[in-house]
Amino acid sequence: MKFLTTTILALFITSLVSAQAFRGKGDKKLNIGVSLQDNATGMAGTYDLGVANIVSVGVSAGYLLGVDELLDPGFTDRFDVKARGNVHFGPAMNLGDDFDIYSGLSLSLKNFGFQGGARYSFTEDIGVFVELAHPIASYSGSDKSLADKLNDQLVFNLGITLNFL
Repeated sequence: MKFLTTTILALFITSLVSAQAFRGKGDKKLNIGVSLQDNATGMAGTYDLGVANIVSVGVSAGYLLGVDELLDPGFTDRFDVKARGNVHFGPAMNLGDDFDIYSGLSLSLKNFGFQGGARYSFTEDIGVFVELAHPIASYSGSDKSLADKLNDQLVFNLGITLNFL
């Protein structure tokens, strides 16, 4: 009975909260999370700024900490930074204020690629995100070592979203 009462109270309180996953022009989002890919795990961060009702631009950076030591990676293998642009489908699809789906293109130190993801906001200030990123065109040739493929392959990021007005 205590669990049921707590659950109902939590649902009622969250229904009173007005959260927005993407507000359009002027919206500022900071994502901080973990990055998962073949042979490595690390940390990732993105910052997105809304420049139109459904468009944002930003920057993304990541550093791989848990790397298979057999790869003998250097700093340039572990680190990557990207300029990115996204189109947000949440407002156009009427998904509600607290949920957003987005997709876009990025240009990094290692490749030209695309990303897609989703954000869910619990409150005005905090939420969660998931994102997949994949290269379309790589700067290095096809005979890359495994260390060269770090940050130049399918990457899964997840973590928290912070909102700044």
